[in-house]
Amino acid sequence: MDGESVNLPPGFCFSPTDEELILHFLYSKSSLPCHPNIIPDLDLSLLDPCQLNGKALSSGNQHYFFTKVKGKRGTENGYWKEIGVTEPIVSASDKVGMKKYLVYNLADGTETNWVMQEYHISSSTAASIGRSTKGRRKSDQISRSKWVLCKVYEKKMSQSQQGVNCYSDEEDTGTELSWLDEFYMSLDDDLEEIISLPN
Repeated sequence: MDGESVNLPPGFCFSPTDEELILHFLYSKSSLPCHPNIIPDLDLSLLDPCQLNGKALSSGNQHYFFTKVKGKRGTENGYWKEIGVTEPIVSASDKVGMKKYLVYNLADGTETNWVMQEYHISSSTAASIGRSTKGRRKSDQISRSKWVLCKVYEKKMSQSQQGVNCYSDEEDTGTELSWLDEFYMSLDDDLEEIISLPN
């Protein structure tokens, strides 16, 4: 699939839950040497977010791809910066993974409206992968455990920010909360749900 355009046929929508992204896609990528998958592998350092269309699996304004974990997530024109928010992903009351949030900043530090959700397998799930790959070379196991699944999308922006993004066809028609305000407000609901989970 490398280098080819990955698009869904008309009428199809790729809209998996966080749990499905971890268990059905990222777990398979990390544990099976040959796995059927519609999500491509991309090198995050070679692509700015506005270049993902046609390279990642795109559904609506969301772009999905696998990449290897890197300490620095820089591109030619900017870098992905963690905002310090990590959410656990739970399945049947077990933590199966986590989701980190990052924002794309231009090289001069200007924050854009591009957001990335980076999905990781939990250490307990990774340990079970290690047990299931006992017969493989250690280097193979290590390289496969380094994969993450990324979902990238562009938040709506205000007119004052329109010079910042790679492209935008939308105009702001009124006063709106910033995407960061909306994001933090949405965490209240998620936090209540997480607190109510059994330990």
